[in-house]
Amino acid sequence: MNRAVRRRPALATTALALLCALSLTACTGGPVPATGKARAADPASRPDLKTFYGQRLNWTDCATDGYECARLTVPRDYARPGNGRTFVLPVARAAATGPARRIGSLVYNPGGPGAGGAGSLEEGMDESFGAAVRARFDIVSFDPRGVGGSVPALTCEPAEAEAEAEEAEAEETSEEASDAVAPLYPRTEADRSAAASGARTAAEDCEEHSGPILRHVGTEDAARDLDVLRAALGERELTYLGWSYGTSLGTSYAEQFPRRVRAMVLDGAIDPSLDWRQRVISQSAGFRRSVDDYAEQCAEIAGDSCPGVSPQEIRALIERLYQRAEREPLPVAEDSTYAEYGGMDATAVLDAVSMAMYTPEDQWEPLSEALREAGQGDATKLGALDDEEETEEETEEGTEDPGTAEEEQKEQEEDEAPEPPADNSGAALTAVNCLDVPHPRSLRPYWDALAPADRAAGVYGTAGVTAELTCRDWPSGGRSPHRVDAEGVPPVLVVGTTGDPATPYAEAVSLAEQFPQGMLLTYEGLGHTAYGRGGACVTAKVDAYLVKRERVRPGATC
Repeated sequence: MNRAVRRRPALATTALALLCALSLTACTGGPVPATGKARAADPASRPDLKTFYGQRLNWTDCATDGYECARLTVPRDYARPGNGRTFVLPVARAAATGPARRIGSLVYNPGGPGAGGAGSLEEGMDESFGAAVRARFDIVSFDPRGVGGSVPALTCEPAEAEAEAEEAEAEETSEEASDAVAPLYPRTEADRSAAASGARTAAEDCEEHSGPILRHVGTEDAARDLDVLRAALGERELTYLGWSYGTSLGTSYAEQFPRRVRAMVLDGAIDPSLDWRQRVISQSAGFRRSVDDYAEQCAEIAGDSCPGVSPQEIRALIERLYQRAEREPLPVAEDSTYAEYGGMDATAVLDAVSMAMYTPEDQWEPLSEALREAGQGDATKLGALDDEEETEEETEEGTEDPGTAEEEQKEQEEDEAPEPPADNSGAALTAVNCLDVPHPRSLRPYWDALAPADRAAGVYGTAGVTAELTCRDWPSGGRSPHRVDAEGVPPVLVVGTTGDPATPYAEAVSLAEQFPQGMLLTYEGLGHTAYGRGGACVTAKVDAYLVKRERVRPGATC
C-alpha cells in the first residue's frame, strides 16, 4: 500500500511511495469475552504480559513547551514476551484544555506507515482537532514499533563507513548508471530485469541492516502495542482517531479488542479486503483522478499560476515532462537535492506531481509554478516541493532525549540493527506494507498486473506495480486480505473524501459497510482526508461523535 501521512497544519508526504514500495497506568480493563471467529484470548489476561500491561508512564516535559513526553515498553514478539527483547516507544500528550470536564485520553495515528506520532504532536497536530475534543481529551500519540524514535528502529541504509565505500564504488560506474533511466512502464526484458534487480537489492539491504526486527513491525503487533498504551494511560476503553494508514491500525485494533473500543474515527480509509494488486490499482487510479481534477480545477484554486490556459494544456505538459524524464533526467540547479543524480528522472517527477494532490489548497499553486519552470527546462522547483516536508520529518526525530535513546539502544542485544538515519520513514513504509499484505514470490504476477494497471491508471498504475516488487523478497507476515471481523465493537465512524487521491472514497464506503453498525461521513471535496481540513461541518460531526458518541445519520454529507 502506498504512503499517506498526516501532519499539521495539513497533510504531506510522498504520494506513490515510489522511493521504496508503492497500509497505556496501573489499571487495565477486565478480560474481554472472545467474539467472532477464532477470537484470541485477551492479551491483558496473560500472565506473561502482566509486566507490560501494568507499567506506568513517567511523564516529563517535552523539548517543546506545552507537551509532555514518556516512553512505553512493549514486547518485540508477543508470542514470546518474556525473552527480554522489546521495543521502547516515544509517547507524547497535550493535556485537555478543559480539565474539569475531561473525559480521558484520545490516541491518534497520523498516517504512514512510517510517520512518528510523538513528533507530529509536538509540531502542533493537536490543533487539527476541534476545540470541543481538545477541551475534553488529552490528545496522545506515539511512534509505532520500528518508526521514528522507536528503540530499536528500522533502517535499510548502511552505516556511514559502509555507505562511503559504496559511494566510492558507485562513482566508478556513474556514467554508465546515468544512461539507465528507469521507465514508468517497464516493457522490455531489460527494463524488467533492472526493476526486479533493484527491488531485490532494496529488500536485501533491509534484511541486512534490520533483519532481527523486520518480522515484528506489522500492523497487528502495532495494534497490540496500542492496547498496552491504552492500559498505561489508565483508560478502560480506547478513544481513537486514525488518518490514512491509521485506519488500518484502528481496524486491526477493533478486530483484536472490539469490546475495548469507546469511540473510533477512521479518516481516509484503507479497505483490508483488497489484495496487493487491487490496492495498487485502487490508489493509483485515485492519483490519476486527482491529477485530472488538478487540470480541470487549477484556475479555480491556483489562479494565474496554472501552467496552461486549459485542462488539455496542463495534462499535455505533465505528460511531456514524464516522457522527457524517461529519456534523460530533467535539469536542476547545482544545489538541488537531485543534482547528484543528474536531475529528476520520471519516477521523481511522478512522485512530485502525485504528492501535490494531498492538499490542493496548499500545494497546487507551488506545483503550478514548478511545472511551468520545468516545462521551460528547469526542474529545480519541482524537485524542491517536498523540501519543507523533509525538514518536518527530521524535526520529528528530536522528540526524545538523544542521550536517553542512546543508552537504551546500547542495552539491546548485539544482533540489533544499527542506528537508523534521521528519517527512517521510507524503511518503515516498505517494512510495514510488505509485511501486512502478502505478495507473490515469482515475477510473473507483477508483469501480468502492468497492463490492467495501465488501463486503470496509466503511468500511476504501472509505476505503482513496479514499486511493489520490493515486497517479493520480503519476510511473510500473518495477515491476508479479509473483511472486517470485529463482532461486539460499538459504532465506528468512517470518514471518506470524494476526491481523495491516496485513499479513494470507494474504500471508505466499503470499510463502513464491513463494520457492525459502521457509519459513513462523506466529505465532498479534494485532497487527502477530511478531519482538520474539511471545514466546520466535518469538525462538528466528528467532535459530536467523539465527545458524546452521537451517531452520524446514513447519507451524512459535508
